[in-house]
Amino acid sequence: MPLALLALAIGAFGIGTTEFVTSGLLPEVAEEFGVSVPTAGYLTTGYALGVVVGAPILAIVGSRVSRKKMLISLMGLFTAGNALSAVAPVFGVMLAGRIVASLAHGAFFGIGAIVAAGLVAPQKKAAAISMMFTGLTVSNIVGVPFGTMLGQGAGWRVTFGVIAGLGLVAMLGIATLVPRLPMPERTRIGGEMAAFRNPQVLLAMAMTVLGFGGVFTLSTYMAPILTDVVGYAPSSVTWLLVLFGVGMFAGNLVGGRLADRALMPLLFTGLAGLTAALALMPLATHSKVATAVAIPVIGAFGFATVPPLQKRVLDQTADAPTLASAVNIGAFNLGNAIAAWLGGLVISAGLGYRVPNLVGAGMAAGALVLAMVSAGLERRTGGASRGGRVPAGSSVPAGSSAPAGSSAPEGQDAVAAGR
Repeated sequence: MPLALLALAIGAFGIGTTEFVTSGLLPEVAEEFGVSVPTAGYLTTGYALGVVVGAPILAIVGSRVSRKKMLISLMGLFTAGNALSAVAPVFGVMLAGRIVASLAHGAFFGIGAIVAAGLVAPQKKAAAISMMFTGLTVSNIVGVPFGTMLGQGAGWRVTFGVIAGLGLVAMLGIATLVPRLPMPERTRIGGEMAAFRNPQVLLAMAMTVLGFGGVFTLSTYMAPILTDVVGYAPSSVTWLLVLFGVGMFAGNLVGGRLADRALMPLLFTGLAGLTAALALMPLATHSKVATAVAIPVIGAFGFATVPPLQKRVLDQTADAPTLASAVNIGAFNLGNAIAAWLGGLVISAGLGYRVPNLVGAGMAAGALVLAMVSAGLERRTGGASRGGRVPAGSSVPAGSSAPAGSSAPEGQDAVAAGR
């Protein structure tokens, strides 16, 4: 595989780390700035909303700039945002830094996937794309837990400084290793917007918001749940985040391999399992052992829904997938933002750290209902898609953390999926 893929994987690793690492550092950030933990949770909400806004806009801008130059620029934006967070004198400045960094998120994965596919022979495209996305999945096992440990030991500012350094390394790698690429064709906005008239696309995006969002009612407030409710020592949070990352990785792996063969059954199973696991989490928090088991289970069920949800959108928009794919990446992060906000509301209302998991269970249950509606609509319409069907054998990473084996349309712009 070309060394250029390593540069893309480093960028993906940095993005994945900065997205999730605040979950383990909320108490430290809240204490330094003198704000409540729910208020500090806005760092997750702000990042997610930045992805929602930045993904479609910068994906369109990227169609007018050379892809290599766009990738370097996106990593520059990412680096600047994390550096600003690292030196922020007040909470508002740190929040601004998070938003700046988040703007690069969706477009980097979308454009990076196209570049990765173009670096290898046609029969190796899926492997090349998966190699880039390995950086994101590994960040949940290595980057986030050890970024949390570093932040707890040396200070959270050091963690964000190191992440900014990763951004610089990725920029240098992309500039050095990624070859010059031809200018992309201009995006036809009218054709891309037509995909949003398909009710199946809108249902899939609503499932994305609710289903994936449910996971973040746990992950956003995981550190205080583990320490204040369950009774773990702060030093144990790192290893529990490793378990969560292993669950996410496993869920993505299973979801990616099954989404092409049994998409709707996989979606039903994943959402039902996620609903049950989140609903039972308040009971699990009465035991350290049960909590340690429940955390990777929630991660696995939650991330098993990512490939089928992303592929569902791509299946329905095969003729013009770029904008819809980018918007669905934003939908994952909109779910994150809503979950973090709702979780903060119930905590601020004095209901405790266990109740956000019930909110997440309600969100996942809502996504399951929408999946049933979508399946019923598909049966009534004979499975027809206004956006066209996906050619057999085509593949692309499914969702923000997709591993090898996930499937969707191939082609120059069809691989613009990735968070």
